[in-house]
Amino acid sequence: MKAEDIRTKTQDQLTDDLASLKKEQFNLRFQKATGQLEKTARVRQVRKDIARIKTIAAEKSAAKQA
Repeated sequence: MKAEDIRTKTQDQLTDDLASLKKEQFNLRFQKATGQLEKTARVRQVRKDIARIKTIAAEKSAAKQA
């Protein structure tokens, strides 16, 4: 997920995306614990996508308040 794509979304879409990524992160951690995880790079990618969404959401809310 690229930052350009995230910036075009609304706040509601960002919260929905964040929730789905959190669920995926939980499932990936569960798979890792049980030894069923095949794509180990996906864990890092999801973590970075969560950070991107949180950062852009904070920027949008700061811009709205200013």
